[in-house]
Amino acid sequence: MAIKKLVVLGSINADHILNLQRFPRPGETVVGNHYQVAFGGKGANQAVAAGRSGADIAFIACVGEDDIGARIRRQLQADHIDIVPVEPSPGASTGVALIFVNGQGENIIGIDPGANAAVTPAYLARFEPWVINASALLMQLESPLETVIAAARLARDHQTRVILNPAPARQLPDELLALVDIITPNETEAEQLTGVAVDNDAAAARAALILHDKGIATVIITLGSRGVWLSERGNGKLVPGFKVRAVDTIAAGDTFNGALMTALLEDRDMDSAIRFAHAAAALAVTRAGAQPSIPWRDEIDAFLQG
Repeated sequence: MAIKKLVVLGSINADHILNLQRFPRPGETVVGNHYQVAFGGKGANQAVAAGRSGADIAFIACVGEDDIGARIRRQLQADHIDIVPVEPSPGASTGVALIFVNGQGENIIGIDPGANAAVTPAYLARFEPWVINASALLMQLESPLETVIAAARLARDHQTRVILNPAPARQLPDELLALVDIITPNETEAEQLTGVAVDNDAAAARAALILHDKGIATVIITLGSRGVWLSERGNGKLVPGFKVRAVDTIAAGDTFNGALMTALLEDRDMDSAIRFAHAAAALAVTRAGAQPSIPWRDEIDAFLQG
């Protein structure tokens, strides 16, 4: 049986994280500690989760013409990702997030998209064969929206399944939603798209029906530690997650999405695929950070057997 291919289109960031007891006021300098640079971006996190969990995956993205961009490309390759469509953007810097975390665990973040803005429809056009020859296309919303729409249309025209993780939360045109086969919002994102506050199962079911009416066959609303609300063509149910002691939830949703794609491309049924993705996300929240927390396939299999 031919291995089914996944292509992810999305963002790459270098996260610069500094812990402070309190946030500085304008004009004030505060001494921090535990400075770290971590590789992130929702697209890269999801690509890494798919690569480590066993998918045959390529990634369409841009880094800057800088040292950290070169380091990120090497790391992605080590995570079993085809990086031919991950190119340095001339004159651009790699996308960056500057993150201050205070003593209460709250954070404030400033982002410069940098090279992520170079993932234009013209850039996508150079890598059309990757989308056309894939079984599935996974996207988020940290790339230019016009490119996300163009990629979804290309995929639909060539029978490539379209999966959208609509994050960060924003309004989306019905033109895009009509091209999506599977959508995976969290509660906040589901409310942004439907106007329904998803605070219980009945509300999740209502939100899912609105998304079905926009042309999306499968709706998976992630509910944090409760699991997910799965609705397939209007038939909905809660699929519980695993109970673990969380260290932090950074990249848990991204890990879920990447691992879900691996399982679906292995032709697992939806319940089994979600259980696999839940296991990957459960492992991720027991570890600190974004990509450092994302598990490998042998760890997921061991967790499920345990």
